[in-house]
Amino acid sequence: MYELNNEIVESFSEINKAIYRLIKTEADRIGITVVQLKALYRISSNPNISLGELAEKLRLTNSTVSGVIDRLVNSQLVERVVPPENRRAVSIHLTQVGKELVDRVYSPESLLYKKLNGVMSLPKDEIEHLLRLHKLVLSKLSLEEE
Repeated sequence: MYELNNEIVESFSEINKAIYRLIKTEADRIGITVVQLKALYRISSNPNISLGELAEKLRLTNSTVSGVIDRLVNSQLVERVVPPENRRAVSIHLTQVGKELVDRVYSPESLLYKKLNGVMSLPKDEIEHLLRLHKLVLSKLSLEEE
């Protein structure tokens, strides 16, 4: 039993490492950090996202994400926008340079795109089965009260 449990944990660990290495390779290629790349992706997928929403999606603190956004603003990849109807709100947008960078990372030439596309080429029923199993495992490992 213990050996099987260890094999499951090791499998998830190896997949996590492989995904991280792919993302890191792409981030290094374009000269940013993994967290910055993840932030750019989330911003591109969620126009007008707030700092708090971005922090939640990245599973990081507001102060950590604020520093990430500061560096992305300084690199002219994102901008903070204050909507005229609510001057207390701030949303984060990709600049044109930021959009072009995200497009490069998710272009058919990028290694990350090629590898993710390879996973997505698995049969649909296999992917659905995998996602069901992941949800089941996550529910079993969750620390939340039942």
